Amino acid sequence: MFRKILIANRGEIALRVICACKDLGIKTVAVYSEADRHSLHVRFADEAICVGPAKSTLSYLNVASVMSAAEITNVDAVHPGYGFLSENADFAEVCDLSGIKFIGPKPDVIRDMGLKQRARAIMEDAGVPILPGSRGVLKSVDEALALASEIGYPIMLKAAAGGGGRGMRIVRSESELPNLLAQAQSEAEAAFSCGDVYMEKLVEAPRHIEFQVLGDEHGHVEILGERECSIQRRHQKLIEESPSPSVTPKLRAKISDGLRKAMKAIGYTNAGTVEFLMDERKNLYFIEVNARIQVEHPVTEFVTGIDLVKSQIRIAAGEKLAEVLGGPVTMHGHAIECRVNAEDPRTFAPSPGRITGLNLPGGIGVRVDTAAYTDSVIPPYYDSLVAKLITHGKDRTESIHRMRRALSMFVVEGIHTSIPLHEQILCDQNFLAGRFDTTFLNHFKFRERNVAEPAAVGK
Repeated sequence: MFRKILIANRGEIALRVICACKDLGIKTVAVYSEADRHSLHVRFADEAICVGPAKSTLSYLNVASVMSAAEITNVDAVHPGYGFLSENADFAEVCDLSGIKFIGPKPDVIRDMGLKQRARAIMEDAGVPILPGSRGVLKSVDEALALASEIGYPIMLKAAAGGGGRGMRIVRSESELPNLLAQAQSEAEAAFSCGDVYMEKLVEAPRHIEFQVLGDEHGHVEILGERECSIQRRHQKLIEESPSPSVTPKLRAKISDGLRKAMKAIGYTNAGTVEFLMDERKNLYFIEVNARIQVEHPVTEFVTGIDLVKSQIRIAAGEKLAEVLGGPVTMHGHAIECRVNAEDPRTFAPSPGRITGLNLPGGIGVRVDTAAYTDSVIPPYYDSLVAKLITHGKDRTESIHRMRRALSMFVVEGIHTSIPLHEQILCDQNFLAGRFDTTFLNHFKFRERNVAEPAAVGK
C-alpha cells in the first residue's frame, strides 16, 4: 500500500480523497492555489503546498508545479480527482516517468478514451451499441454533407477531445451544416486546443444513462450498475440517481456484459464511467468514456456499499478486484444526488462570495460532500459547486422524501444557491413519476417566489 498520496485537486473531491486515505492509513499532501489558502482540504491534509496563483492554468493545471510538489514531499502516488488533470494523459505519463503512481487508467487508455471518435470505434468493435455517425473526425465540409445525408437529419456535431457541451452543435438541415461545422471546430479549438469534430445521429429528447466501471491491473473488470443523469442544463448535470427508473434488470445485465468485454479488450484499469443516450424505445447508445471518478459517484457508493475512492487507491496499489470488492456486486435501495451550486436559480448566473451562515442537513440516509464552512469563500475562478447532497432509501420514493427533508434543512447564507430549484424539481409530478429526459429543464417553470435574496453578500 502507498505511504503518501498527493491530491492534485481542490474542494470537496480533495476532501473526499483525504477521507479515503485516512481510512487506509495513508498520509496526504494537498496542493492549493493562493485563492484556496484557507480551504478545508489544506487544513485536513497532512502537508500542503501552494502551487500558484488563483488562475487554474497557473496552479491546478500547472503540471510542472504539481510535479514539483509531488517530488518535494516524496509521495508514492497522485490522485487527480475529477476535472483539472484527471484525464490528462501527458500528466499521467509524467507521473509514471517520475516513478510516481497515477491513480487512474494508463496514459494510452486515457488518450484513446479522450478521443471520442476513437472510443466509438473501440466500442463498436466490441459489440457495444453506438449511434450512427462518422467513423473518425470530419475532414471537410463535403464529407460532413455526404455523411449527414446518409444518416439523416437532425445530426449532432461534437468535439473529439472535449466535453461539457463545448464544441457541440445541432444541425437540422443541409443549409445549416457548413456554418455550424465551422462554429463547432472553432469552439473546440478554443476550449481544448483541438479543433477536431465528429458527427452522430441526434437522438431527440434522450435520457442520459451512465455505467460505473472498475478494472484492476490483472485483467478483471466489473460493472457497478448505472446512474440516471438526465436532469441537466446545457449538458451540465444537476441531479443524478441510481438505479435509473428507466433501466430494467434485463437491460442492465445486457449492457453490463457488453461493457465488461469491451473494457477488458482495451485494458481499462481503475475507475471509469461509460455514458449512453437512451431513445424513446429504451435503446441505449454509447457516447463516451470518462476515464476518472465522477462527481456523482456517491449515489453508486450508497446503492452498492462500495467505497469507490478507496477502491481506486487499492487497485492502483496492485490489489485484485475480487479482494477490493469482497464479493459479488449487488444493488440495494435507491440513491439521489443534488448538486448545490453557487448560482441564482432564476438565471443560473454565478453567485461567488462569502458564506455568512451554513447549516448542513443530516439524519438517516443523508450524506453531504462539501468543502464549505461558515465564513468560507466560493471563489469566481473555479466550478461553482458548493456541495453534493445525497440521500438513500429503501426505494425511490423514500430517497425522494429524504432529499426533500434534507433540502429544507440545508441553509446557505451570503450567496445564491440552486437549493430552491432542487426543492421544486423534487416536487414535480413528471419527475416523481420518472417521466423526464435531458430536455426536462427546457419545460420546467421555476417559481421565483421561493428565492430569497442572499444575506450580507460579500461581507
